[in-house]
Amino acid sequence: MNLHLTGRHLEITPAIRDYATGKIDKIKRHFDNVIDVNIILSVEKLKQKAEATIHISGKDVFVECEDENLYAAIDALVDKLDRQVMKHKEKLAARRHDDSGKHVAAEE
Repeated sequence: MNLHLTGRHLEITPAIRDYATGKIDKIKRHFDNVIDVNIILSVEKLKQKAEATIHISGKDVFVECEDENLYAAIDALVDKLDRQVMKHKEKLAARRHDDSGKHVAAEE
């Protein structure tokens, strides 16, 4: 997994780098096929913004979050990424078991 961390109007300190790297490892635990991760952290007046693009096998996932605190923005970013990666993983598993690629709901 390649990790690129970029700061716009912000210097990436070792503490921020370690925090973001530790959080991204959560996604790596849930889905092994993560190829590339690009994270852009920026400051716009009073808003801290975190954006991420993840290249996984078969799809690119883009997420962005804003917060007053940069660490809270990174936390929200990782939560959103985790949900999207898990959704993609479920779709891949469903495609293996069903030719249509959609989940088949249990009929009552």
